[in-house]
Amino acid sequence: MLAMIVKMSLIVLGHVVLTVILWNLTKEKKVTSLIRIIIGVIYGGCAVLSTHFGVGFSHMVINVRDLGPMAAGLFFDPGAGIIAGLIGGIERYIAGTYFGVGSYTRIACSLSTCLSGFVAAALNLYIFKTKKPSATYAFFMGAVMEVFHMYVVFVTHRNDMVMAFYVVKTCAIPMIIFTGIGLALISLVIRYLAEGYHLTFKKKKDEEIKVSQQFQFWLFVVTGSIIIFSFIFSFNIQTQSAIQNARDRLEDIASDIRSSYYTVNKYGSDLGILSFHVGTDGTFDIINNSGVVVAGKHIGGFLGEADQAVISEYEDGTFKEDTLFGERCFCYTEKLTSTLILLLRLPSEEVYSERDAAAYESAFSDILLFAVIYVLISMLVKSIVVDNLDLVNESLNKITNGNLNETVSVYNSSEFASLSNDINQTVDVLKSYIEAAEKRIAEELEFARTIQESALPRTFNYPKDMFEIYATMDTAKEVGGDFYDFFFVSPTKLCMVMADVSGKGIPAALFMMRSKTAIKTTAESGLSPAEVLKKANDTLCEGNEADMFVTVWLGIVDLNTGYMQCANAGHEYPIIKREGGDFELYKDKHCMAVGAMEGLSFKEYDIQLNTGDTIFVYTDGIPEAINKNEEQFGLDRTLSVLNKNKDVSMDRLLPRVKSEIDAFVGEADQFDDVTMLGFKYVGKQKL
Repeated sequence: MLAMIVKMSLIVLGHVVLTVILWNLTKEKKVTSLIRIIIGVIYGGCAVLSTHFGVGFSHMVINVRDLGPMAAGLFFDPGAGIIAGLIGGIERYIAGTYFGVGSYTRIACSLSTCLSGFVAAALNLYIFKTKKPSATYAFFMGAVMEVFHMYVVFVTHRNDMVMAFYVVKTCAIPMIIFTGIGLALISLVIRYLAEGYHLTFKKKKDEEIKVSQQFQFWLFVVTGSIIIFSFIFSFNIQTQSAIQNARDRLEDIASDIRSSYYTVNKYGSDLGILSFHVGTDGTFDIINNSGVVVAGKHIGGFLGEADQAVISEYEDGTFKEDTLFGERCFCYTEKLTSTLILLLRLPSEEVYSERDAAAYESAFSDILLFAVIYVLISMLVKSIVVDNLDLVNESLNKITNGNLNETVSVYNSSEFASLSNDINQTVDVLKSYIEAAEKRIAEELEFARTIQESALPRTFNYPKDMFEIYATMDTAKEVGGDFYDFFFVSPTKLCMVMADVSGKGIPAALFMMRSKTAIKTTAESGLSPAEVLKKANDTLCEGNEADMFVTVWLGIVDLNTGYMQCANAGHEYPIIKREGGDFELYKDKHCMAVGAMEGLSFKEYDIQLNTGDTIFVYTDGIPEAINKNEEQFGLDRTLSVLNKNKDVSMDRLLPRVKSEIDAFVGEADQFDDVTMLGFKYVGKQKL
């Protein structure tokens, strides 16, 4: 026994090592026809070697011939499994038919090996969908394949069930176990190499277990329990039937012996002439009160003390299972005379032989039936329920990700049709609510846009001999965070503001209105630009829990002299064009943005504007405008378009700049608000 276990373990280990080597050689390669054939031939060779180099065990030869084709079909390629199975199966039949190698089981063995390749291919394609089976499934499939192997031995030897039963009883358990273990080990190693698979005994939560897994588990438990209980019930009935048959046989034989004894005794003949067959290996003995056997199998012998003690308890017509003459048997006794006892023995193994053979055959057929039912029902449930649930979930995932035009269309049963209709109706209602909400929000945003635009100066009609000014704002969203402003802080001083609030949308728009009000209110008090920004900063820092800020360029120009005081709080550099020259970037002094930190001070600088000088201020939406190639418009393009149109009026210059930006951006979405202001100094203000 130990030698058999060691040898079979080494053979299984050899299959595992071979599989690991082939896996490492082919895992990065596409399975071509050549690779498929090579793998099939290699595993077919393993099956052939198993035929000729099996392991001797109890006058029989056992092997794991089916392991190779199963491994090829399950873990590599369905075609490779079929090739390996055909090679191993056909060679087994030839060896058994023409060379006398296991000729008794050649049909069963060759059929099982051929079929193992086809079964592995079918499981790979239709059950596991080219994925690798778990160790549990692999063991189950290997064991079932060997069960089929043993069952075919019974089927093909109906006329010699005694020998068939001996073959099956000897070979079944080790071949089933080692084939199953071999596939399970291969599964563990391959899954570890492919996926970094690790064993875990942590119990999964209910929501982590798939419906198919729950169903398969309970199908296995319920169906397996029914089959086991059915087998136990049938086994018990067969046991009682075997015992009753044994009793009837012994009673009939006892009647014949009794009649013969009386005849011999009547004519005074020697009792030694009595000869009867009790089953195949059973015996009869006539024993006197002294324990001497006077007729039968042990004639002339003397019962030992233990046997005498057993028989002494027997009464006339006793039938029971006991141990006599060192053998477990069913015994029947009758008193022939007051001094002679007839003892009939039938070995328990013989009594139960038909029951055991029937039990093996019944167990194998039950296992095969269970496997077929399990696989078919699992496939049906997957096809009818699980696949449809996957389709529903796939559509639901698209819907939850924002695709409300997705339609659930699973209508192959009333339940799924109802579910699909309910989901679609829910989505339609949701879409109507969303459309209504979007319409309401759009109306509110349009109203907010109108309010925001109305807060900005829209009148640019000033006498051309005083100054020329024009400004535009194009928001990236319905409302924006940029703003411009210009207003008189005294009869001869004009304040101009260009600002950009951090962020976009409604929060930026709200902070923009607050910033505009704070700056304008402070500037109208007659303070210098630096003082205006300082006070506005203190005001905006109060209650600024959102940590928003605004970059600001602010300039106050004296229209009589052209002298302009400016301050830049983190904003873009202004662009200036002197009379007769080109637009050029004016790199002024920068300070931190307004609202970024309490207690900030800001630096001022001054610019002397002469007649005909122009200043252009803007937000970062112009240089940072992006096209579909993710290229920025940039300051160079900004200066270029300004200089191409340097002699046109402000109300024509700014739209041309915006037109150039739009042409550059093309189909790409507007990235940021685009706001700009142009001011041309003409000369002394007329009072």
